Amino acid sequence: MRTGTLGPAQRAESLASMAERELDVLVVGAGVVGAGTALDAATRGLSTGLVEARDWASGTSSRSSKLIHGGLRYLEMLDFALVREALKERGLLLERLAPHLVKPVPFLYPLQHKGWERLYAGSGVALYDAMSMARGHGRGLPLHRHLSRRHALRVAPCLKKDALVGALQYYDAQMDDARFVATLVRTAVAYGAKAANRARVTGFLREGERVVGARVQDVEGGGEYEIRAKQIVNATGVWTDDTQAMVGERGRFHVRASKGIHLVVPKDRIHSTTGLILRTEKSVLFVIPWGRHWIVGTTDTDWDLDKAHPAASSADIDYLLEHVNAVLAVPLTRDDVEGVYAGLRPLLAGESDATSKLSREHTVAHPVPGLVVVAGGKYTTYRVMAKDAVDEAVHGLDLRVAECVTEDVPLLGAEGYRALWNARARTAQRTGLHVARVEHLLNRYGSLAEEVFELIAADSSLGDPLPGAEDYLRAEIVYAASHEGARHLDDVLTRRTRISIETFDRGTRCAHEAAGLMAPVLGWDEDQVDREVQHYEKRVEAERESQRQPDDLTADAARLGAPDIVPL
Repeated sequence: MRTGTLGPAQRAESLASMAERELDVLVVGAGVVGAGTALDAATRGLSTGLVEARDWASGTSSRSSKLIHGGLRYLEMLDFALVREALKERGLLLERLAPHLVKPVPFLYPLQHKGWERLYAGSGVALYDAMSMARGHGRGLPLHRHLSRRHALRVAPCLKKDALVGALQYYDAQMDDARFVATLVRTAVAYGAKAANRARVTGFLREGERVVGARVQDVEGGGEYEIRAKQIVNATGVWTDDTQAMVGERGRFHVRASKGIHLVVPKDRIHSTTGLILRTEKSVLFVIPWGRHWIVGTTDTDWDLDKAHPAASSADIDYLLEHVNAVLAVPLTRDDVEGVYAGLRPLLAGESDATSKLSREHTVAHPVPGLVVVAGGKYTTYRVMAKDAVDEAVHGLDLRVAECVTEDVPLLGAEGYRALWNARARTAQRTGLHVARVEHLLNRYGSLAEEVFELIAADSSLGDPLPGAEDYLRAEIVYAASHEGARHLDDVLTRRTRISIETFDRGTRCAHEAAGLMAPVLGWDEDQVDREVQHYEKRVEAERESQRQPDDLTADAARLGAPDIVPL
């Protein structure tokens, strides 16, 4: 099987190939659901195309809480079917589909009331564990445990003594969401799908009532393509209504955007060996371990401004700091915040005005012949959403099509990962890298780390840390452009790595070096390198300015001060 390389040559070939002959399925939108749909279709033997207006996962799918979880709070809403489905998917991802990318993570739930709360919350967590074990997908995660206050404070010394009377500890899982999507796309390509980012759908092709294809603009090269397909799947998340409008159909449902923001702080600011889950008046707040950092989130507010660049306001940041500081012995301040990111949940609009009450279920519809729409859902259940979307598309194909097989299709990098992990000390000797660096690469690329080692073998300077962002190697920047479809500096610093939220300077110190490493792969001259760096610096400044604004309206206006980069 091919390794699903997504370099500049493969992108050009994919666009030309998609325009050359009619596809069985064209997927619009390469977030986690679109990428999963492309993989599902390709592994059923269908000729498949995937186009994305910006970068893989550039919307919601790179700005989540980075959790693969059953949704413990949905048990309280009695949504047992959603929790059961999500827990099954969590187990599949941990054990079989992506053990290199999806990892267990512990959470502590502080109890604030004696007696009844331990019984109430404990019953919920016990049910959560039982549901995950019921189908044999609970392996690899420890069961929950009850802790006394003294024990809880040993596990999480950061907590105020009067903030709890005891605690529960349970496990869920986490991943780097943007990296997961890029790996999904590469896996789909390895199974024969054609994929192109920076390829924007500007309209649909019609024959009578039927949608028979899409007009696609190459945002990089400037060309226009007509891509024909027997079935098109609209997987554009919060843009669903906009995409539907291109066919003059509002659709049978409406997708509303709910904004969630997250803060990133250094590991030493919160003294704990476990993540935290805290109840708020509206929802829950997570403090999530993230390498040498913590992620604190999230908010849940209605958003009807710019969908491409949702902005975090000063009020959003204050909300999170206020709620997390309610339980921390040493409070966090603005000066502790390294990074801030905002994302939009695509919620299916219901009766309620409160976005936290809108549905996290997904839906699939066939509003006009030739066009399938999939929307809603949770990151964790992307594979089920993709299966349902392809099942719906298959109804419109005059073919006998195989059943979904993605439950048994590991993502690229999964195969051989555990054996390589066991041999990491030998790999360190072989490559000359410190064993901690080898572990870092294995947990980001799995067995595909061998491709990164090959780059370092060809040029030993690529084994050096990236100045200004020493957690990453120079080779990873080159690899992002040569193998993972990165087209711009922003793609690398924001999504292929997490430098934009993991450094206090938000990646500006390493920007020029990183752009210089990408330049030979993407054919940039010095002028283009400078443009990429300047654009990135403007983006960072616009985001900083938005985070100083008091509300959504002023934050949105400030963030729009830095437009997307337009290639020469």
